[in-house]
Amino acid sequence: MADRSQNEHDFPNWADLPDGGRRYWIDQPGRVQGFARYIKIVDANEITQRFTQEIYNDQGRLIATHQKYPVDTGHQVIEPVDESKENDS
Repeated sequence: MADRSQNEHDFPNWADLPDGGRRYWIDQPGRVQGFARYIKIVDANEITQRFTQEIYNDQGRLIATHQKYPVDTGHQVIEPVDESKENDS
């Protein structure tokens, strides 16, 4: 189990949560394009509550998520928004 100093070392970005926990994250460039964001949510005792991977395309849009902990849900593809239909309203 990681402590606060280890989490801060592994994840250069973090935000304090209202319940005393923290949201840590790190962005890793993709092999071809875009990037992956790894997010670790911990409680006030630095015990991991959730660990998720988010995949973004080269425009910075979220295209898939993968919750790895506490339950591995596998990759969940985010349906793309058809902007041409949004502008017709």
